[in-house]
Amino acid sequence: MKEVLRTNYIMPAEWSSHSATMLIWPHNRDTWPGSRLALVEKVYRKIIQTLLKYEPVLLIADNQKIKKRAIRILGETNSQKYSLKIVVTPVNDVWARDSGPIIVRKGDQYFITDWEFNSWGGKYAPWEDDNKLPEKISDLFSLPIKKSNMVLEGGSIETNGAGLFLTTESVLLNSNRNPTLTKEQIESHLEQYLGAKKIIWLKKGLAGDDTDGHIDDLTRFVNKNTVVTSVSDDPDNPNYETLKENFKILEQSKDFNGEPLHIIPIPLPDTFTNVPTVDGSDHVPASYANFYIANGALLLPVYDEKSDQEMLNLFSGLFPGRIIEGITCGDLVWGQGSIHCITQQLYGVNINVPE
Repeated sequence: MKEVLRTNYIMPAEWSSHSATMLIWPHNRDTWPGSRLALVEKVYRKIIQTLLKYEPVLLIADNQKIKKRAIRILGETNSQKYSLKIVVTPVNDVWARDSGPIIVRKGDQYFITDWEFNSWGGKYAPWEDDNKLPEKISDLFSLPIKKSNMVLEGGSIETNGAGLFLTTESVLLNSNRNPTLTKEQIESHLEQYLGAKKIIWLKKGLAGDDTDGHIDDLTRFVNKNTVVTSVSDDPDNPNYETLKENFKILEQSKDFNGEPLHIIPIPLPDTFTNVPTVDGSDHVPASYANFYIANGALLLPVYDEKSDQEMLNLFSGLFPGRIIEGITCGDLVWGQGSIHCITQQLYGVNINVPE
């Protein structure tokens, strides 16, 4: 953990007001083979219809055929409170959190930060079209862009909107991302582009997480000095020791005022512990921490578990001004990601502008 220099740029907290939410319609048959594609499309339909009650949605489709399929599956959306805009541009897969634009603010001006995306250390080729997404969004909405040559995925970082960040060593210090950069150089990049003033480094992520351990499956801010963090009380759970170590780090961490963080433990949905994933991993990385905070709502992944209602009640108490929308995500997380992984909040854009 290191304090870094102050910057004029700031990455907003997810609970700040969005212009829209960006998603990518599923189409990659390597990720969603056979009947899996139709199953995950139903989850997308539910997520998009839910989001449209609270904010506009920008949906990316790989081609015109995929766009027509999405329109057919989504059904009529004109009666929704907010608008849906579908943009056709080549994309490789659905993980908008990682390949999409990370938008920062400087005063009243918003900027797109464009990081290198290499498919979590070169795991799933091709990824070139996904790597171009931030620039395409910049062109579409005429937002200025700041380019970095550092590899970074949006799911690997978490911020409270005031310069306090969370991340994991297993991702950002992994040699498959930025082998020539030191920890200090990585921290400097996060300060320069995202306004990171203090960074808390956790160790590793969940078993079966092909990202090498994204923070958005582990620990999330719910306000400026409170986090929820995944835990397990089962010594036989493959995540038991990892989550125990991460919890100890959080207990020893301080906010900017030198005060300890408020830490709220949340359980893992154990039914998915021993379910094989799309790439043959032994464990699906299902987590209640992979929620998405929308305008006026929080979309919480649920897994038909005995703990689902407990988590719905917990988040209702943590976000009293928002409606908690439970979304069944078993068919989504089979592809090794959940709601937060497929969404990316946008700021400073008007999705109704003509292409």
